[in-house]
Amino acid sequence: MKKSQEASIASPEYQKFIEDLKTRVVSARISAARAVNRDLILLYWDIGRGIVEKQQTLGWGDSIVEMVSADLRQAFPGSFGFSPQNVWRMLQFFRTHTDKLFLSQAVRELEKKGQKTPSPEELSQLVRELIAAVPWGHHANVLAKLTDPAARLYYLRATARFGWSRNVLLNQIKAGTYERAVTEKKTHNFPLALPEHLAEQAEEMMKSSYNLEFLGIRQEVKERELEDRLISRLQAFLLELGYGFCFVGRQHRLILGQKEYFIDLLFYHRFLKALVAFELKIGPFEPEHAGKMDFYLNLLNDKERGDGDQPSIGIILCAEKDDVEVEYALRTKANPIGVAVYQLQSKLPANLKGKLPTAKQLADVVRAVLPDRSAP
Repeated sequence: MKKSQEASIASPEYQKFIEDLKTRVVSARISAARAVNRDLILLYWDIGRGIVEKQQTLGWGDSIVEMVSADLRQAFPGSFGFSPQNVWRMLQFFRTHTDKLFLSQAVRELEKKGQKTPSPEELSQLVRELIAAVPWGHHANVLAKLTDPAARLYYLRATARFGWSRNVLLNQIKAGTYERAVTEKKTHNFPLALPEHLAEQAEEMMKSSYNLEFLGIRQEVKERELEDRLISRLQAFLLELGYGFCFVGRQHRLILGQKEYFIDLLFYHRFLKALVAFELKIGPFEPEHAGKMDFYLNLLNDKERGDGDQPSIGIILCAEKDDVEVEYALRTKANPIGVAVYQLQSKLPANLKGKLPTAKQLADVVRAVLPDRSAP
């Protein structure tokens, strides 16, 4: 009997059973953490709202913040969230997300998506649900620094949708993701090749351009060299791509009959549940690039797409692109393909200007150190 049990435990069926249980435990823990976070955010919202309302109706001054903090800490001595600084954050938190400019931006976003204009009560509920999906640390330490209502709403929605950690959110803000999203047009055929709900998520996933300054590249390079540098700085590249990308491999081999094909970089996106193939081009976009990517995506879908996965997505990363040319090249492609440009470091960062020696100063130092070869 004992040997039979040991054999059963070692069987693939039992191992799969355990793995499924582990997945369920992790899922339950995440759900519990999200529920706790939601209740905490709404509690802080209510505290901020209560103080604001009392200030408006009873004329209480700012000293009420210190009093509320002291009384709450006395009533709940084991809690760490009621310091004067944090109560001030709750007050500002409520004011920021009920400000007319922020609410107007939220209405514009809804109307842009074809949704009806919400009533004040509906709008308030939508805002509450959005902010409750983002951890307090994100609100207090990162988002509080944003002054543009449109940027704040953009990063709130992205964090809630993709589950960005605080560090990922901070890096996305520092990289100017919002500014690039609104000023640079994205070129792809996602609405034609994907269902509506998935096309929107894929559009969010893809950037119109990718900043590769972290590679230290200042001039044109060969495609393989660009790939080598990306791999050597993979963590930074993943942060530039955005949250949710999992690296599968470089020069990923695909076999069709007697021939082999290689995809430059292959990723899997956890939230899209789709393979994402990157092709790197050091020159401008050419229409044949789209045909080659379409071919690769057909192979990925037939040979490597997993059960339950969405259609594979292709992104062509090139030095330049003509949007009209891209539109014509993608019009007949059945697979979702996006074309983006990369940005290289072209000039000295503003914070270093005036702090580094000039070319003449460097030359003078070299002359002073090296021996005079012209002397006898």
